[in-house]
Amino acid sequence: MERIETTILRNLVCEEEFSRKVIPFIEPDYFENKTERVIFQEISQFIVKYDAAITIEALNIEIENRTDLTETEIKESRETTRTFDDTPVDIQWLLESTEKWCRDRAIYLALMESIHIADGNDEKKNRDAIPTILSDALAVSFDNHIGHDYLQDYEERYESYHRKESRIQFDLEYFNKITKGGLPNKTLNIALAGTGVGKSLFMCHHASSVLLEGKNVLYITLEMAEEKIAERIDANLMNVEIQNLPQLPKMMFDDKLTQIRKKTSGKLIIKEYPTASAHSGHFRGLIKELAIKKSFKPDIVFIDYLNICASSRFKGGANINSYTIIKSIAEELRGLAVETGVPFMSATQTTRTGFVSSDIGLEDTSESFGLPATADFMFALIQTEQLQEIGQMQVKQLKNRYNDPTMYKRFVIGVDRNKMRLYDVESQAQEEIVDNGQEQISKVFEEPSFGKKTKEKQYEGFSKLKV
Repeated sequence: MERIETTILRNLVCEEEFSRKVIPFIEPDYFENKTERVIFQEISQFIVKYDAAITIEALNIEIENRTDLTETEIKESRETTRTFDDTPVDIQWLLESTEKWCRDRAIYLALMESIHIADGNDEKKNRDAIPTILSDALAVSFDNHIGHDYLQDYEERYESYHRKESRIQFDLEYFNKITKGGLPNKTLNIALAGTGVGKSLFMCHHASSVLLEGKNVLYITLEMAEEKIAERIDANLMNVEIQNLPQLPKMMFDDKLTQIRKKTSGKLIIKEYPTASAHSGHFRGLIKELAIKKSFKPDIVFIDYLNICASSRFKGGANINSYTIIKSIAEELRGLAVETGVPFMSATQTTRTGFVSSDIGLEDTSESFGLPATADFMFALIQTEQLQEIGQMQVKQLKNRYNDPTMYKRFVIGVDRNKMRLYDVESQAQEEIVDNGQEQISKVFEEPSFGKKTKEKQYEGFSKLKV
């Protein structure tokens, strides 16, 4: 019976369709036998270089031209390639068998490497690298999807029009309106605001509301400590002013946390990285590690915040302009969102001009217009002195791939900074928002009805706020 390694190599030469599908996923180290490893190297190098299938004659010539092989090894290679013929084989079976073989070999090699590291025999890696090595091996799989055939796949396309898309909902009415029910998976969503306006407040509130919906939340902070983010979420979910949290008796604190546990089946993980030290590669590793150690898969990921992330493409201290770096970070985060299949929520700073302005546009994005170009959904958080006095914040749509961005382009939300909460306001306040220039915006601020808030309905452990 032919060994699976021989079957794979034979069909890499004889079946061009098979070779093009699997070559990107096979590593030379998967082949235990040196002769087979050499044959694979020459096949893959030829296909990459010439964009064409290799013949047995060309394969033998390439092997004979290698200077790192003995006469015996060259002879063994010839004997192996002599068995290569075009015996028919079921391509689907071959693909599935090759995928299983690749995964098995990857897991075996990962285990061997992990043992090597655990024994202290690797100078470059320590034991912290083991979970990532194992998770990468377990994740080995073929991507056999070659695209959507417009004319042939129309039935699947029609069904997608009527399939309800999974979204992460907001607990704020107008955010759900402008996003058609929440944030879709595989998207990058950005809040734009000046320092101290409410970027972290917004994300902490949204993380809290998603947790109460029974979803798993991963909150990555590069600005504040894990405990500070947790403190904000405590204030939000426990309905306690943040400055009063330290005065809560231990028994009362435990009781409120018990009430939170009863309200949700979701989990919230908060992970801190030093500023500018972590990039998408670290976040990918974290997500894989959480899956292994805690059986935790996030339904949404918060990055607080984008501007102080690092880029995996550039080393620290590299002489790269800020536009390129921020654009790169945005592209990497969106790529990770697609890879993990969940929405990413982050934030960015305004420029100096935007910081002092009562109206913010895409031109006020700090350091890079490449960020708005990459994001799926982007909005500005605006707070003037007038708005601050009445406990409100204005939201302005800047970019929206989910809906018409001119619909509810501007709206207001209530802000309770003491409890780190956001809430809906009277509908009349929304109706008075216009987008006809700064003079009319200022006029709105002067109207008495603009400052009206909704009533809070209290319940034990929480506060549910509705229009």
